[in-house]
Amino acid sequence: MAASPAPAPLAPAPAPAPVSNRPTIHLTPGTALALVGGGTAVVLVVGAVLVSLLLAVAITGMSVAVTAVVLRSLVNHQKGH
Repeated sequence: MAASPAPAPLAPAPAPAPVSNRPTIHLTPGTALALVGGGTAVVLVVGAVLVSLLLAVAITGMSVAVTAVVLRSLVNHQKGH
């Protein structure tokens, strides 16, 4: 009589996935629309602030340039007389 093959060892069962205690976030269409609208508003406000800062720097630079030209003209005019 032939010997029967030995039964294959059973693989251990995989461990269950850990359960997270954090709540899940469910986005409804209204919530998604509110998030997009809020993000758009933030981008527009930050853009407006940056543009106004750039405009302020440009105006200041032009004022300094005009002042320098006027002072140079006055100094040159004083030297001529």
